[in-house]
Amino acid sequence: MNVVFDNLDSYRQGMVGTVTITLCAFMLAFVVGVVVATFRVSPVPPLRWAGTIWVEVLRNVPLTVWLFIAFFGLPKLGYNTLSAWQTAVLACGAYTSAFVAETVRSGFNAVSSGQAEAARALGLTFPQVLRAVIWPQAIRSVVPPLGSVFIALTKNSALATTVGAIELTTISVGLINQTGQVFPVFIGTATAYLVLTLPSGWLTSVIERKVAIRR
Repeated sequence: MNVVFDNLDSYRQGMVGTVTITLCAFMLAFVVGVVVATFRVSPVPPLRWAGTIWVEVLRNVPLTVWLFIAFFGLPKLGYNTLSAWQTAVLACGAYTSAFVAETVRSGFNAVSSGQAEAARALGLTFPQVLRAVIWPQAIRSVVPPLGSVFIALTKNSALATTVGAIELTTISVGLINQTGQVFPVFIGTATAYLVLTLPSGWLTSVIERKVAIRR
């Protein structure tokens, strides 16, 4: 295991890359996912169709394919200045937004329809009902599954190595090429991912208890 301890700085660099990709991609996924989930429950048919198409197309194509589409396709659309890291964030964020949207939509469906009807009877518009009644309860009720989506994204970020973004798996492959020691390097990588994901699960539990809806 000397190869691990001798390259802790490299592992640290990889962990920083993984964390930054994950956090930025999740923020993008959360914003887009909430919007798409809102489209999915909208009374306007074109918005519902757009939300459905977004979810079904993105979640049913592997993330690796989306990474390659973003990496090779965006430059053809004129986005030549995007780095590998930015490409990874965009692809991972868009892909994960489909799962966030379905998670948030399940939270919307968990809110009693009577509350929405009562709010509409008071004269609130659909956007006002969403903002004042549905969104606050829905987001609080889906904290655990959103935590699972976040952990899955942390692991999925390993695929960013396919486009050359610097993260844990990229660093690990580089160390293997340098040292030829596959098993010790990947044991170190697995440990590093555990260091990132286990606290995420604990933090999710803490947030869930803090925002739990008292019944």
